Amino acid sequence: MTRKQKRLAVVLGGVSFITVAVLLVMFAFSQSVAYFFMPADIAKTEIRPGTRIRLGGLVAEGSVKRGQGSTVSFTVTDGSGSVPVTFTGLLPDLFREGQGVVTEGAFDENHAFVADSVLAKHDETYMPKDVADRLKKEGVWEDGKPVPKATDKPAAAKPAPATIQGVSQGMTKGAATQGVVQP
Repeated sequence: MTRKQKRLAVVLGGVSFITVAVLLVMFAFSQSVAYFFMPADIAKTEIRPGTRIRLGGLVAEGSVKRGQGSTVSFTVTDGSGSVPVTFTGLLPDLFREGQGVVTEGAFDENHAFVADSVLAKHDETYMPKDVADRLKKEGVWEDGKPVPKATDKPAAAKPAPATIQGVSQGMTKGAATQGVVQP
């Protein structure tokens, strides 16, 4: 083999290795892709049973029902559509009615959505951008919280925050607990 043929063999081997690696990565990504839908999109789109999707929206008020063991059923809504969801497992600590949620799973043969993971918002400002934009457009979400319905009761007035008196300016934060608390 000449020097030129050896160089060509090395280059062709490298190109074939890179091609195989790219094809394997593309195959792996195609297997793990989960398209994002809102409940209103589900009504417009026919989704085959077993197709993995992400479903996002708000947990509908009064829809959370605990089943046997760790099975929970609830409804995800976006104001113009709703989808019942069944989940078996531990829910996030911040999961509750009226809060943003993203579930991942698939529809079964009976067209019931079975989630295998549930993600709840983790602070006051988090919600996936697509979900927040769609819910704001529908008028059911505003600046990090659900918009109260006309039938909702107004929230009770919160008491004024407590103030600490008797703390001199020279004291540290730890010493502030020795002051007098007045509501």
